[in-house]
Amino acid sequence: MRGVKVLLVSPDAEARDLFRIAVGSIERRLGEPVSFQDASDGEQGARIGLRERPDAVVADEIASRAGAFGMARDLRGAVDPYRGPIVIVLERKHDAWLARWSGADAWFVRPVDPFELADRLVELIQASRGPLPQRPGQPPETQPGTQREIA
Repeated sequence: MRGVKVLLVSPDAEARDLFRIAVGSIERRLGEPVSFQDASDGEQGARIGLRERPDAVVADEIASRAGAFGMARDLRGAVDPYRGPIVIVLERKHDAWLARWSGADAWFVRPVDPFELADRLVELIQASRGPLPQRPGQPPETQPGTQREIA
């Protein structure tokens, strides 16, 4: 079993704990254990992200020093860019353009619905890993973890 590594970035330990609870719920849905790494600022987050290559990054916009936007730009613009999902938690909806500009894959405005965060993270992680290998005799639409579009 591979496991899912998630980097949580925030200067606020309580915010990281809340992210950990929300993101931890993806363990059962992905059928893999989830482990976490913490960073207290954007500079540390970028270093850890480029060195450890987690499966996803969840960052608080108010991350100090480089901040979440700068961290995302550093991760995406590196010589060997980080290609995993980056999710930024915003204080104001008006900062969505900065999240998009920074290279984030998704962003949420506080207060964050933990279920929406977990749902989106599962989608992004599955998309970043590519299609599931098809098992012999099992049609693709019945494979575990296959996402269906809901109208």
